[in-house]
Amino acid sequence: MSAPRLRAGLALFGIIGAWAAPASAQQPLSFERYRTDVERVFLAPRGGGHGPGASPCVTCHVESNTPMKLQRPETRDDGTVYWTEDESRKNFDVVSRLVVPGLPARSRLLLKALAVGAGGAPYHVGGKFFDSQADPEWRRMAAWVRAATPPPDGKVPERPALDFDFFRTCVQQLFISKRPGRMECINCHGSGNARGFAQELPPDRAYWTLEESRRNFEILSRFIDAGHPESSRFLMHPLAIDAGGDPYHGGGRRWQSRDDPEWQTLAAWVRGETPACKIG
Repeated sequence: MSAPRLRAGLALFGIIGAWAAPASAQQPLSFERYRTDVERVFLAPRGGGHGPGASPCVTCHVESNTPMKLQRPETRDDGTVYWTEDESRKNFDVVSRLVVPGLPARSRLLLKALAVGAGGAPYHVGGKFFDSQADPEWRRMAAWVRAATPPPDGKVPERPALDFDFFRTCVQQLFISKRPGRMECINCHGSGNARGFAQELPPDRAYWTLEESRRNFEILSRFIDAGHPESSRFLMHPLAIDAGGDPYHGGGRRWQSRDDPEWQTLAAWVRGETPACKIG
């Protein structure tokens, strides 16, 4: 090859190499940084009498089926708790699904426990721990997220939409459907609190209006991980422990197995489907 052609070829190679560089420079979420900067936030004491080194984060997210289902930590002789590297890697896989790399403001991990006035999500079962985005713990988690490369064009993987019409006509039947030895959902979840997804009905009506249904839907959606029945508290809380349900549910166990047709109906709905209605 002549010298001019060689120089042209090298120049072209340089252009291609420069154009391809961003792909090779993409930064995934760092496990090492997660383990040193993020995971300790879940173990930080916050009061409440949950034991040495334990916090509401680790207590709730170990015991209950939530989108951030964490491994049960180990306990040292002095009472402090920790995760082994293998356990931390399992936690990392779970937590990473709640993060949009490079975009803290669009990451569920950063928004759920952040005060609404500071840009946080409307509701978090465990309460709000961060009053401001200036909180040192919040900033540490945000820095971890920000260090990773965002998805192309800032696009976030879409979650299936919960069908409101199916909720109104089918799912709500569950709230007033009685099973032998079990209290109807409406008896406990009919109050106006944050868990009141089955508003009390007046004596002259047996079902909810459109407006009431929308309010029920809004509240119940807080306890659903769209697309994932196994991490949705609505499905796992009343499920028998032997079938993978949460350790405690004040209303007892409505389903003894995930094979229950009613559970299967609700699971399909959570996955974004509209199956045949099997309630009661």
